Amino acid sequence: MKHELGIREVPKTTTWVTLSLQHLFAMFGATILVPFLVGLDPAVALASSGLGTLSYLLITRGKIPAYLGSSFAFIAPIISAVSLGGPEGAMIGTFFAGIVYGIVAIAIRAAGLNWLLRLLPPIVVGPVIMVIGLGLAGTAISMAMNNPETEAYSGIHFTVALVTLGVTILASIFLRGFLSLIPILIGIVSGYTFAYFVGLVDFSPVREASFFEVPDFIIPFADYNPAQVFSWEILFVMVPIATVTIAEHIGDQMVLSKVAGRNFLKTPGLHRSILGDGVATIIASLLGGPPNTTYGENIGVLAITRVFSVFVIGGAAVLALIFGFIGKVSALISTIPTAVMGGVSILLFGIIASSGLRMLIDNNIDLGEKRNLIISSVILVIGVGGAFIQVTEDLQIAGMALATIIGIVLNLILPGGTTQESIENMFEEQNDHTAA
Repeated sequence: MKHELGIREVPKTTTWVTLSLQHLFAMFGATILVPFLVGLDPAVALASSGLGTLSYLLITRGKIPAYLGSSFAFIAPIISAVSLGGPEGAMIGTFFAGIVYGIVAIAIRAAGLNWLLRLLPPIVVGPVIMVIGLGLAGTAISMAMNNPETEAYSGIHFTVALVTLGVTILASIFLRGFLSLIPILIGIVSGYTFAYFVGLVDFSPVREASFFEVPDFIIPFADYNPAQVFSWEILFVMVPIATVTIAEHIGDQMVLSKVAGRNFLKTPGLHRSILGDGVATIIASLLGGPPNTTYGENIGVLAITRVFSVFVIGGAAVLALIFGFIGKVSALISTIPTAVMGGVSILLFGIIASSGLRMLIDNNIDLGEKRNLIISSVILVIGVGGAFIQVTEDLQIAGMALATIIGIVLNLILPGGTTQESIENMFEEQNDHTAA
């Protein structure tokens, strides 16, 4: 029996907290990893993630169950911006990257959605979605297989990851009732317990942490004067990356629409979704956190559990905000070994890639046709292979963004393109079975 919770359905209190905790656990590792890598406060990233998600839900009128966390695409740009103007300079760059989202949202609102659907038919979107998932495969395997301290292969760490993955799979397939809704949480708790017994869990951060700790916020006009740290060079380093994350955002919305059986690009509209993402990034810039983006990990949770309630997502956002101020709780969650997160990530990232394959199948894309075969093949190899174009010393078009651009160009210039009618009916079958 399949359990499903609709977008506007409110779960019972105990179920609500547990389901929200599952989303918190799914995003936590990646959300705090980004600030660790770029030298920002992980507690700030957690708080800004919660606030950003709540603002996103508000802007999208509570119609899109998406969680927003720290963006990996901005890791290298933030490091460069910090070297140019310190963390404050990086926040200036983050702020203007958020502004780009707003500009794109206005353009979509003014020009409508049909032009975008013509640029991004299933033969382009499907492989791009696969690139999103497969592009993260290396990260998942590295987390699962390597010792994070030495970055070398570790049999113990890989065993922990495989145990976590195995329990998650078994829980997803065989458990019934309420337990069938929380396979990710069950897998993480089981993997964490196993990791403790093999000596991979260190509780010293929990003992050393205070119960209540105010995150190390970096607030403009209070901690620094934006005019004094403003730099065109920082903007040049960070703002162009918004094009990459906007493309990622559109891909995530395609995945989420397919998973939930609703066309979120039309209702409540891609312009609202992109605006919500941009506002979340601006909020992060005003607090001293990394830019936010929609999270594939949480989309994977939605795909497995079939629980689409925005109240569950909102609950996870509130918990993230609270935990950002509770030192011992955030310290406890931070003790989860990367191998445990790697184990569940193998499944979650794989589900993203499989969703792209499902889009091709559901839209009857015939890969026996040379046109379709060429477009999908080029997108996959360029995206997963890590191809890039070095525009200037500080700017490159790489990975998924380059694959998306080339896929769009090929779709436009090769004869026999998809008709507008088939594009607009991309989600018709699912919508017929999942009325609002």
